[in-house]
Amino acid sequence: MPAFRCIAIKTEIADRFRRTGRDDNGNALRRVTVTEAGGFPCRHCLRNGSVGETMLLGSYNLPKPQGIYWTPSPIFIHDIACPRAEAVNAVAPIVRGNDLVSVRAYDAAGQCLYDLGTVCAGHDVDAPLDRALSDCRTAFVNIHTARPGCLLSLVERVPEPA
Repeated sequence: MPAFRCIAIKTEIADRFRRTGRDDNGNALRRVTVTEAGGFPCRHCLRNGSVGETMLLGSYNLPKPQGIYWTPSPIFIHDIACPRAEAVNAVAPIVRGNDLVSVRAYDAAGQCLYDLGTVCAGHDVDAPLDRALSDCRTAFVNIHTARPGCLLSLVERVPEPA
């Protein structure tokens, strides 16, 4: 698989959510306590919340794609500051731990590459992600939860050293 990184939301956005209590569209954030049922993936540290932790739920305006395929996404972040994920060549834990994910590849113009789209279990994401990132048309990949469709992580290739 080409070198890649799962990109968390910017710390400035997570901090703004926490500081203002408002999401990207002005909605009041919802405070939710993590339960045994799971399903509380933080888009800043890219880890699931632990039972008893408080998470914030709000709408996030995806940076990519712009245009026709642009969409906001519900996301969770930890109520208290957490470290921003910075991993290379490692699939985010919130992707691996999800029962069903949607791998969506886009070209440089933000056009969805339908033939590269795949739905699979999170623990089986390596092959579809490799397929998407290995295709020269792919500029980036968004991985979403397959049922509700919430963004889990933006994925980009890591540029090769010059």
